[in-house]
Amino acid sequence: MAQRIARLSRQTSLLLLCDMQEKFRSTIKYYPQIIETSNKLLQACKILDVPFVVTEQYPKGLGRTVKELDIGNVKPYEKTIFSMCTPDVISHMKQTVKDFNTAIICGIEAHVCVLQTTIDLLSQDYRVYVVADAVSSRSLTDRMYAFEHMRQAGAFITTFESIVLQLTQDAGHPKFKQVQQYIKTPAADTGLLALKNIPNPSS
Repeated sequence: MAQRIARLSRQTSLLLLCDMQEKFRSTIKYYPQIIETSNKLLQACKILDVPFVVTEQYPKGLGRTVKELDIGNVKPYEKTIFSMCTPDVISHMKQTVKDFNTAIICGIEAHVCVLQTTIDLLSQDYRVYVVADAVSSRSLTDRMYAFEHMRQAGAFITTFESIVLQLTQDAGHPKFKQVQQYIKTPAADTGLLALKNIPNPSS
């Protein structure tokens, strides 16, 4: 248990950006805000030298990663299975981060690809942080229950700003001023409070 609740470390973490593609733009709840928040986290991770990996679900049909997500020259991994944990991606994670043990996940959809990625990683004893304000679905109900499922499975459900400050750890960090620009701007409303008001289907 002590290992599981250890501090979030830049040296052992990797950011996963799951399937933020063009065809989802009109159907995912709070999509512009999810992309904005994911991109802020991505830029902060670049500053802090936290590596990242990008996947695309069947890009021939669903399009490429949206331009607002500034992945630079990084080539996304294409997949058809819902989980990001393809053999190529797992191999890349282990090669990129020598002591990799922690995944930070953004993307869509919460109840499909993000959930299945989380379960796969947890089953392999990795720690998983799901960035709630950077993860969504077409349905707020699916999104809400996906977060609950992932929490019950052992993932940490957290927020963009919390992750950035955990990775930085110290206001005296030499790159804190650079990172601070991404947390000084107002956080986008990604509908998390609205989830609390969804009626219980069994009531």
